[in-house]
Amino acid sequence: MTYHPKSDFMSVMIERGYLADCTDYQGLDEALSRGVVPAYIGYDATAASLHVGHLLNVMMLRWLQKTGHKPITLMGGGTTKVGDPSFRSDERPLLGPDQIASNISGMKQVFARYLSYDESATGALMLDNAEWLDNLNYLEFLRDIGRHFSVNRMLSFESVKSRIDREQSLSFLEFNYMILQAYDFLELNRRYGCVLQMGGSDQWGNIVNGIDLTRRVLDHEIFGLTSPLLTTSDGRKMGKSAGGAVWLNEEMLSPYEFWQFWRNTTDADVGRFLKLYTELPVDECERLGALSGSEINEGKIVLADEVTALLHGRDAAEAAKATAREVFEKGGVGDDLPTLTLSEAEIGDGISVVQLIVRAGLAGSGKEAKRLISDNGAKLDDAPLTDAGLVIDRAALAAPIKLSAGKKRHALVRLG
Repeated sequence: MTYHPKSDFMSVMIERGYLADCTDYQGLDEALSRGVVPAYIGYDATAASLHVGHLLNVMMLRWLQKTGHKPITLMGGGTTKVGDPSFRSDERPLLGPDQIASNISGMKQVFARYLSYDESATGALMLDNAEWLDNLNYLEFLRDIGRHFSVNRMLSFESVKSRIDREQSLSFLEFNYMILQAYDFLELNRRYGCVLQMGGSDQWGNIVNGIDLTRRVLDHEIFGLTSPLLTTSDGRKMGKSAGGAVWLNEEMLSPYEFWQFWRNTTDADVGRFLKLYTELPVDECERLGALSGSEINEGKIVLADEVTALLHGRDAAEAAKATAREVFEKGGVGDDLPTLTLSEAEIGDGISVVQLIVRAGLAGSGKEAKRLISDNGAKLDDAPLTDAGLVIDRAALAAPIKLSAGKKRHALVRLG
C-alpha cells in the first residue's frame, strides 16, 4: 500500500491491516477529511448470532465511529429471503419471516457492544432493508432499476462465474441477489446520505454494482472499501474451531470458550490479530507479536483478554483467564468451564462417554470422539480415557465430571 492517507479512518484501515481494496482511495480519503461520512455494512440474518468471521467488519465500523464518522448496520430482513449465492456451491435454505426476525433480534445484541446507537451526528443507525425491499412493485423495479444491469457483466463476476464454471445450478432467485444488494446502496444513499459500503473482499462485485447503479440513477459519487478474507497462518478459515462456528452471543458460546479460542491462536497470527481485533497501539501489537518461544503466550493471553473484554466486558475476560489458570496450571476444574447439564431422563440406564464428548462440544461426531479416545487425546477427570465403550450412570454423576479433549479443551458434565 503506497497511498498515504490524510484522514484518521483511512490511516487506521491501512496501518492495522483492514484494507484489501478501495474503489477510489483519494476520493474517499478527501470525503472523510471534509466531514462526517455515513458508511454501512450489510448482514443477512442466516443465523441467530454473528460469529467470529463477522468480527473484522464489526471492528471496522467501530473504528469508523471512533474516528468521527457514522456507522450503519444494515440487517438483511429482505435480502435473507433470497440468499447470497457468492462463492457458494449450492442454494441457501430459505428462511421464513419468523425465523428471520428471531435471527435479527439475536444478532442485534452484539452490535450494541461495539457501537454507540444514539441521536448524535456520529450515532450508529440500525436499519433493515425489508423497509424498502418488501413492498417493491416488480414491474416498476424491472423498468427503473433492472434496465441498468448488464447480464453479461453480472455473469463475469467471480462469485457467479465460479458457480457456473463448476456446472452448479444458479437459480434466478439467487441471480437477483446482487441487484437487490446494489439497490440497498442506492436507497441508503437516497434516504440517509450513505456514501460508503464496506465488506469482505468476496463482496467486491456486489459493492461495485451498487456504486454503478447509484451513479446512473442519482448521479452521486459513492465509494466501496473491502477487507481481506482472513485465513489463519495454517490455512484454516478464520472463525472456525473444532467445535464449529465461534459464535459471538453468550448463550451460544460461553465467554470462557470465546477467550480460549483466542488463547489458542497460532504463534504466527498473534501480532496480526492484535492489530485487527483489539484497540491496543500498533507498536504494542507488533512487540507482542514478535515474542518467541514460550514468551509468545503473553501475547496470546493479552489477545484473548482484549477481544473478550470488548465483546463480553472486562469482568468476563478476567473470569475466563482465572478459569484457564485454574484448569491448566493447577489441574482444577474452574468456575467458568462450559457445562453440559443432563436430566435424569436423559441418563436413563446410562449414557455413553462418546455421546457425552459430542454433546459437550468436544467432538463433532461419534466417530471423531472415538478417534480422540483411541489416539489418547481424551481424559475423564484428568485421567486418560481409553475405553470408547464406557457408559456413565447416575452414580458416576453424583459430582460433576470433567471431560477433556487434548490439553486445551474442557467441559463439565453434571446432573440437573
